[in-house]
Amino acid sequence: MAYTFPSEAWLKALSDVLNSDVNYAKIAKNWEGDMLVLIEPEPGGPAGERAQGMYLDLWHGTCRRVSAHTEGDPGMPKPAFTLRAPRSTLLRVMEGQLDPMQAMVTRKLKVEGNMAYMMMNVPTVLDFVRCCRQVKIAA
Repeated sequence: MAYTFPSEAWLKALSDVLNSDVNYAKIAKNWEGDMLVLIEPEPGGPAGERAQGMYLDLWHGTCRRVSAHTEGDPGMPKPAFTLRAPRSTLLRVMEGQLDPMQAMVTRKLKVEGNMAYMMMNVPTVLDFVRCCRQVKIAA
């Protein structure tokens, strides 16, 4: 099944993948940190468009909670990590056309939070992206 990206349904499907993937559970067993992925409007897009947020509460190889948000909403979580990029960049990462670590280092994917922690946990980051790639995105 394919899901609209971003959407609550896509996030729920990702949560199901993360929580059922034995490899992810093993690799991410020491990961401590929730994350907000902000999908920014494309450059040159409609004026006033706000970023769409996907919140994931990731803890020791499990995904405890997911939720969708719009940037600026009062209930938007303040996570340990915030990743920001236009939808086209995130899709390139999820389709395997752009390495996630290269995207972070070149600031195509902006990271707010402890970058040293992220770099010490590259296998977890890469396996998280592998799990994201298992959730089909509707065209």
